[in-house]
Amino acid sequence: MNKYRTHTCNDLRKDNNAEKVILSGWVNKKRDHGNLLFIDLRDNYGITQCIIDKENSNFKKLEKIQLETVIKIQGKVVQRSKESINKEISTGEIEIIIQNFDILGECRELPLPVFSDQEYAEEIRLKYRFLDLRRKKIHENIILRSNVISFIRNEMIKYGFLEFQTPILTSSSPEGARDFLVPSRLNPGKFYALPQAPQQFKQLVMVSGFDKYFQIAPCFRDEDARADRSPGEFYQLDLEMSFVEQEDVFKVIEKLFVNIFAKFSKKKMLFTEFPKISYEESMLKYGSDKPDLRNPLIISDITEIFFRDDVSFEIFKKLVKTGSIVRCIVTKDTKDKPRSFFDNVDRWAKEQGASGLAYFTIEKDGEISAKGPVGKFFTKEALELLMLKTGAKIGDSIFLACGKKNDLEKITSLARDKIAKDLKLIDENTFAFCWIVDYPMFEKDVQSNQIKFSHNPFSMPQGDVDKINLEKPLEILAYQYDLVCNGVELSSGAIRNHIPDLMYKLFNVAGYSKLEVDQKFSGMINALSYGAPPHGGIAPGIDRIVMLLANEKNIREVTMFPMNQNAQDLMMNAPSNVSESQLKELNLSLKVKK
Repeated sequence: MNKYRTHTCNDLRKDNNAEKVILSGWVNKKRDHGNLLFIDLRDNYGITQCIIDKENSNFKKLEKIQLETVIKIQGKVVQRSKESINKEISTGEIEIIIQNFDILGECRELPLPVFSDQEYAEEIRLKYRFLDLRRKKIHENIILRSNVISFIRNEMIKYGFLEFQTPILTSSSPEGARDFLVPSRLNPGKFYALPQAPQQFKQLVMVSGFDKYFQIAPCFRDEDARADRSPGEFYQLDLEMSFVEQEDVFKVIEKLFVNIFAKFSKKKMLFTEFPKISYEESMLKYGSDKPDLRNPLIISDITEIFFRDDVSFEIFKKLVKTGSIVRCIVTKDTKDKPRSFFDNVDRWAKEQGASGLAYFTIEKDGEISAKGPVGKFFTKEALELLMLKTGAKIGDSIFLACGKKNDLEKITSLARDKIAKDLKLIDENTFAFCWIVDYPMFEKDVQSNQIKFSHNPFSMPQGDVDKINLEKPLEILAYQYDLVCNGVELSSGAIRNHIPDLMYKLFNVAGYSKLEVDQKFSGMINALSYGAPPHGGIAPGIDRIVMLLANEKNIREVTMFPMNQNAQDLMMNAPSNVSESQLKELNLSLKVKK
């Protein structure tokens, strides 16, 4: 018999009544009732209530014991009376009469209470993460994470995928983010890079003749932290398939995600076959390539209306003549909303750095008219055309914004979310997945005005590869796709470019010479020239999947040992200084900025 426990703190039920048991765990709570002391004992599995009366010689010792001390108790199971049953815990029909106990691990004064889900400063939580992880909500999140990963692994094996591990020490490559560099002791002056993703390796796995690959892959990117992105490292479900088209990848992922979200969440899925939305359509209708489809509001382009003579909204008309565009959001049946609702949205838009949002409500008192600050600038005919273009009806309101395309997309996307929340239009008990497809292969860099890859440089362009017009690179679409859920990007993927000559041409458009491609992607370009199959894949983020399932807003809540916003591990004091001898071994010297 295990000397520390006969049962866990979640095992005992009324069927165990009168049994002698041994339990070990942490002192979660104490309640002193004078003659009786109640102790909630907690382990990884649950909580069991234990009691000791004043006559027991251990009473005073337990009365003084610090919360979170690790103890072993020996006692007897007794069934609770009906009025004292605790339905909040699975062991709530019984309690343990303590006969003896031992302290297994002393606890100092706590910097934060474990039994409470009260919010604490990030610095305290991360410095004492081992205590933070004992707290019920985050402990359950980490267990959920483990279960999700195990489920994914089993599903992938069922689908015929083989699990392989790819190298962690590799070469630096231009994949968008900054690399973490590792100096080589045996090759002085040279560096490895930690992989931003196993992108090249998983393609090489396909070239090697394996048909379906996956791994739960660690990825390393020297990026700034965000609520949905950890600084430094994260994990993704990395997968690749040979002899596939875009739809084949979609089928695997849709099946997997429907099963994951059905298994681990009680929320309903809006779609079991995920809608496919082109990048261009998404940027128009939602102002973003990460649309939240739970939100019914749609953005419409109404620029052409401002070329009409019977529209006298001169501020917008002048801007349109200089190249600006006008987009609007229709809110259904908001005629009875108070003026303050509309003014608050306008004020909010100005706080976001925009010039505001004009608005009016469509009415009909005999004939169609518009009520609101700018309603008078639109004739009946102009309003009828606007209603035709946007699907607006009598009683609906319209918010309008004018500006350059990029600025307009940003403010209308934010406004769409803001208005939907204000009107309580979003069903929080649903998941709405979609695919964003048909990404442009290239885009112009805003600062340098140079052509660059917009997404993944290893993607296959759409159309006949022998007839692609490289003179008009911004018109080339790629077989690139993103998986989005509730406004969160879960994954990017693509059908890969497996033709070396085509790869040289596309990289040349982005400013890379043949020599640079050969140097930076030597392993990949060499392998592709020895008979490569058509292949493609995707890499959904594990952290973001668990974040959605756990209904958390910050990725820190589903990550076991996250860093802070400055990419520091406050618990382990990383990054840290290294000794002169370590630097010498690596043939390095430091030049510290003053």
